[in-house]
Amino acid sequence: MLKPARLGHVPLDHAWIAAHIPHQGSMCLLDAVLRWDAQHIVCSATSHRDANNPLRQFDRLGAACGIEYAAQAMAVHGALVAEHDRMPGPGNAPHEGQQTLGRPGGLLVSTPGAAQTLHAPQGGQQTLGRPGGLLVSLRAVQLHVARIDDIAATLEVCVERLSGDAQMLLYQFRVLAADRLLLDGRASVVLDAASLATSFASAPP
Repeated sequence: MLKPARLGHVPLDHAWIAAHIPHQGSMCLLDAVLRWDAQHIVCSATSHRDANNPLRQFDRLGAACGIEYAAQAMAVHGALVAEHDRMPGPGNAPHEGQQTLGRPGGLLVSTPGAAQTLHAPQGGQQTLGRPGGLLVSLRAVQLHVARIDDIAATLEVCVERLSGDAQMLLYQFRVLAADRLLLDGRASVVLDAASLATSFASAPP
């Protein structure tokens, strides 16, 4: 098993991930954070091989389900950056290119295009660095395989923050297995979706 990275002395394993994103039980798809910095994260996953994976339909796990793996990696990245910023000591947030390595050298989205909320998890912990981020669009998504449940290798879910401001983030994502690209694309996430929903609700008809 690949060794997880750490935040301080805490391993960034499945238990840490489950405590920091809203997805619980079998819907928490990622195994561990392998490495990360302020702009990037790489997570591992083996749940694509699980016959009880909740995203399976018609006895298969379509490649588009890999977008959900990427969305959860985005939420983990936001939670990591927020958690690291709250840690005492100088230079809390890792610099771009400065990796927290777990080994040497190294939303719920069920339908592409559907907007899904990444809710703040229990205890007031945050995802995507803010409460209630909303994945509002997917662009340039390419599925290089038809399904991923028949992939024997561990998935590596790679997410890079391309740009962003106080309102929105743009991520690029790739899902690979044994250096084979399975799917990739870009995703836009609106931050503080609760305030956005309130503003829409209060707008005059």
